[in-house]
Amino acid sequence: MDPSRLPGFLAGRLFKAVLIIIAIVICNFLLIHAAPGDPASVIAGQSGAADERFLAQLRQQFGLDQPLYVQLWIYLKGIMTLDLGFSHRQQQPVWKLIAERLPATLLLTGAAFAFAVAGGVALGTLAARRVGTWWDSIITVIALTFYATPLFWVGLMLVLFFSVWLEWLPSFGMTSVGVELHGFAAVWDVAQHLLLPALTLGLFYLAVYARLTRATMLEVADQDFVKTARAKGVPEGRVVRAHVLRNALLPVITFAGIQAGQLVGGSILVETVFAWPGIGRLAFEALLARDYPVLMGVFFCTSVIVVLFNLATDLLYAVIDPRVEVG
Repeated sequence: MDPSRLPGFLAGRLFKAVLIIIAIVICNFLLIHAAPGDPASVIAGQSGAADERFLAQLRQQFGLDQPLYVQLWIYLKGIMTLDLGFSHRQQQPVWKLIAERLPATLLLTGAAFAFAVAGGVALGTLAARRVGTWWDSIITVIALTFYATPLFWVGLMLVLFFSVWLEWLPSFGMTSVGVELHGFAAVWDVAQHLLLPALTLGLFYLAVYARLTRATMLEVADQDFVKTARAKGVPEGRVVRAHVLRNALLPVITFAGIQAGQLVGGSILVETVFAWPGIGRLAFEALLARDYPVLMGVFFCTSVIVVLFNLATDLLYAVIDPRVEVG
C-alpha cells in the first residue's frame, strides 16, 4: 500500500459514501411514508381523543400536513445539521434516544462479531487441516445446523437450557433489576447478561465463517506457491499461517466487512427475544407506534455504520495483502 495514495483514496470513498447515505435516507423516507398507518391517529388514540380537529392539530404540529416533498426537504436539512427529528411518542429528540441505546447494540454486535470471526476461522482452519476426518465431519455438521436454525429458536433454547434448567445465566435484560452494582461487579453482571444474546447472534455467522474459511483454505492449498513452499522445506505450521491462511482470509474479510454492519441492523430479533435495550428493540417499538422519526433515525445510523465498515474493510485488505492497491 502506497501511503501517498491514501488521502486521495479516502477522499474519493468518503464522497461516494455521502452520496450513498443520502440515497439511502431518501429511500427510507419514501418507503416508511408509503406504509399504511397515520402517526397522528396513533398519538390521538394514546391521548384518548380522536376527533378531526385534534387530528388536524397533530398533523400541523408534526408537519404531517405538508406535501411529501416538503417533509423530505425538511428532513434532509435536519440530517445535514445532525438533527434527526423529535419522537412524538417518547417526547424526546431522536438523537438522544439513539445515543442511549446505541452503546448496548454495539456491545452486543461487537461481542457476537468477535466470537463469530474468531470461532469461525479457528473451526474452518481445523476442518481444512483435517479434511476427510471425523473432525471435518463434526465441524461441517455443526456449521450447517446453526446456519439452518432460526435465530429466535436458538435464543429460546439457550434461555431454556442455561437460564431455566441450569439457572446459570440471566435470561433477559442487560443488567440485574433492583440491584446497584459498581466496578468489577457491574462489569461481570453485564457480561453474564451479554453471553446468551451474543451467542445467539454469533452462532449463525460463526457457521458461515467456518464453511467459508474451510473452502478457501482448501482452494489456496492447491496453489503452486504453496506447493513450492513445501518443496523448499518450509515448516508446515508456517506454510499454513503465512501462505494458506493469510490468502484464504481475503474472502473472509470481505464477507465479514459486509456482515459487520448488517449485524447492527439484524440485531432486532435477538434484542426483542432477550429484551436487550438496543436500537434494534427501539426500532421495533417505533414501528408498532408508527414513530417515523425514530425509525428513520435508526435506519440512518445503521446505514452510516455499514458504510464505515465497508471503508475499513477496504483499508484492511491493503494491510493483509500487499498486492492490493488503494489507488
